[in-house]
Amino acid sequence: LHDRVFPAGELLPCWQTRTTAATHDLIRKHLHESAMYGGQIEGVGPRYCPSIEDKVVKFSEKESHPIFLEQEEWESDSIYVQGVSTSLPSEVQLAFLRTIPGLEDVEMIRPGYAVEYDMADPLQLDQHLMSKQLDGLFLAGQLNGTSGYEEAAGQGIVAGINAARHALGESSVDFPRDNSFIGVMVDDLVTKGVEDPYRMLTARSEHRLILRHDNADARLTPQARETGLCSDERWERFEAKQHEIGRGLAILKETFLYAADSPALEELGEAPIANKMSLFDLMKRPQMTLDKLVATASRLSGVAPNAQRPNAPAPPRPTPPTPTTSLQPIIGMPRDIREQIELAAMYDGYIQRQQRLADQARRLDEFRIPSGWDWQRMKGLSYESREKLGRVRPTTVGQASRVPGVRPADIALLIGHLRARRSA
Repeated sequence: LHDRVFPAGELLPCWQTRTTAATHDLIRKHLHESAMYGGQIEGVGPRYCPSIEDKVVKFSEKESHPIFLEQEEWESDSIYVQGVSTSLPSEVQLAFLRTIPGLEDVEMIRPGYAVEYDMADPLQLDQHLMSKQLDGLFLAGQLNGTSGYEEAAGQGIVAGINAARHALGESSVDFPRDNSFIGVMVDDLVTKGVEDPYRMLTARSEHRLILRHDNADARLTPQARETGLCSDERWERFEAKQHEIGRGLAILKETFLYAADSPALEELGEAPIANKMSLFDLMKRPQMTLDKLVATASRLSGVAPNAQRPNAPAPPRPTPPTPTTSLQPIIGMPRDIREQIELAAMYDGYIQRQQRLADQARRLDEFRIPSGWDWQRMKGLSYESREKLGRVRPTTVGQASRVPGVRPADIALLIGHLRARRSA
């Protein structure tokens, strides 16, 4: 299933429509019946998923709001109406749906609803989602102040893995910020707490070039294998894919173009080569793609490292392998592997720079703070930092540096105290 490639036209379509003035009038007329506006629910709603009532009230100057109609299942005609989450009575929901263009004759399968739930303060949890107050108690899901299915599932993985290992007396499994969005979410929850239902947005990560959807298997499959959650079959498929990616990158790095190839490059709209350049470095040019390189390889005289480049224009030696020959293994590789090769080459400099920053942050996250560290007795620490660090009780220097309100000078002071303690 994971390797299935959908041909053009097989993906399910999505349609767009909009609310109308009649929709807004109907919602305003029945606003007092909404759970949110009628007083039945008093909690703060999710910031990034406002109800249609909120949109009509808070953005009253808008004449309409966009709505997306999404087919829910491959074998069903049920449509999810994205953009009209609501807690109005079901008969009101059906009435306002029929004021929307394209939905005049709609039949409603399930009405929308609102939920208000209590929560546990996630600042009382450690990085493995275990309670700091009751050893062995793990919490996950909306209970921790999040909103959304994916957020709940991600916490369930962290809490489930670590609860099982705790019960077996095994070491905990960490999810670093620079290795997964799950790690970003958990660290945000237990370090910063929540003021409104938390949603995992990609913008919350400072390492977004590393945390891409296309390399999730490369980041997390080794961790799954180490934890015992990756089957032999899956591991063999993963290793085979990584081997092919490495082989493709090696071909690009070991095949070179020379100044003599400049005219062919200029015909493609590319700048000439002064001396020599590997195909890997050529891929870093803004307009160059792997498909373009493959399509024009026969016009270039690239040389693999084991072939000797002749100095004379017409040497009597055998013709060295051309890029067409050198790139043949890449041409036959699956699309997802070629995509990884292309991305690694095109964004190599940016990825390396972000990886260096991630490594620096990782070193701070590996600098452990002893359990039971007395923040109140740390001399020189500001009152605000002492109060906040004492409440969060971070387990690493990296986590301490991300506590809101803690200054860089306080972190430098903390590192000094920890080093002095180690020396002592």
